[in-house]
Amino acid sequence: MFEPTATYSPNPHRYDTMTYNRAGNSGLKLPAVSLGFWHNFGDITPFEQMKSLVFTAFDNGITHFDLANNYGPEPGQAEKNCGLLLAKYFKHHRDELVISTKAGYEMWAGPYGDLGSRKYLLASLDQSLERLGLDYVDIFYHHHPDPETPLEETMGALAQAVNSGKALYVGLSNYDGPTMEKAAAILKELHVPFIINQNKYNILDRTVEHNGLKETAYQLGKGLITFCPLEQGLLTNRYLNGIPADSRIARDPRFLNDSALTGKLHKQVVDLNHLAAERGQTLAEMSLAWLLHDGKVTSVLAGASKPQQILDNIGALKNTHFSDEELKLIDEIAAR
Repeated sequence: MFEPTATYSPNPHRYDTMTYNRAGNSGLKLPAVSLGFWHNFGDITPFEQMKSLVFTAFDNGITHFDLANNYGPEPGQAEKNCGLLLAKYFKHHRDELVISTKAGYEMWAGPYGDLGSRKYLLASLDQSLERLGLDYVDIFYHHHPDPETPLEETMGALAQAVNSGKALYVGLSNYDGPTMEKAAAILKELHVPFIINQNKYNILDRTVEHNGLKETAYQLGKGLITFCPLEQGLLTNRYLNGIPADSRIARDPRFLNDSALTGKLHKQVVDLNHLAAERGQTLAEMSLAWLLHDGKVTSVLAGASKPQQILDNIGALKNTHFSDEELKLIDEIAAR
C-alpha cells in the first residue's frame, strides 16, 4: 500500500514480526523492544545517523520512541532532534507512534527547574511539546520521586497533563514498590490513566525485584518498561576482550567509564556469554530475552548507535523461553 510521505516510505511489512504487549491492564500496546533516545540523539550525533536509527526501528515494527526533557547533550536536544525527525519524515505516521517524555531531573536553573512540583512538571511538559513539535505526548512520566513535594501535588500535575489533552497516559519512573502503590491509589481516585513504570532492570541489576516495584506493578495491573537492559553495553560482546576504541566507555564516559569493568564483572559477562552461546544467542539477545521471559515486562527500552544494533536487539524475540536450569544459572552468575 502506498503511504504518502515525500521522503520516507516505511516498510509495508513492519508489523508482521514484532511482538506487541499491553501496558498492564490498559488498552495501549507497546513493542517488545522500544527505542530510547537517551544517549545517541543529542548534538554529538550526526543527523544522518539519527535518521538511520529511527528508520530502521520503525521499518521493523518499533513504534515507541522514549525521551525525557533533559536528554542530550545538551539538555533538550534529543527532543529537538526527535521533533525534526517527526516533522520531516513521520508527518503521516504520528498516529502509528507512541512518543513518551519525562520530567523530574534538573532541566533549568533555579528552584523551579527540577523535582516534582506542579509548577515544574507542567512547565516542562509545555517546553517538551514545543521542542517535539507535537500537540500531545502519548505517555508523560514523572522521572523520579521527590520526597520534598507532597505526592498528591505531583500526581495532581500528572492529572492536569491528561485533563489538558497534552498527554494521553501517565507513567512513573524510578519509583519503588511502596511509593508507586501510594501514587497509583491517588491517580486512581483522580481517574488518571496511569499505565506504566519505567525502571532500570537487567540481569546484573535486580533492584526492582528487591524494592517491590516489579511484583507490585504486576499485581496492580501496571506495565513495566526497563531501561539499561544491556547495562549500557556491558551485557553484550563489546567488552569481552577489553574496551574497544569506538565503545561507549571510550567515547562517551558520562554515564559509564572504565572503572565499571572490574575483573569480577568481566568474569560474570564471560560466563553469561558462554550460556548465551549454548542457547544459540548472543549475550545481548539472551539478556533482552531474559527480561521478557516471564511476561511481567512490557517492553525493553534499548538504545543504539548503529542500525545493526537495533536489528540485533529485535533478534532476542526469536527465543524468550528459558529452562529452570538456565534461569538458576543466570541467577547464580549475577549473584557472584
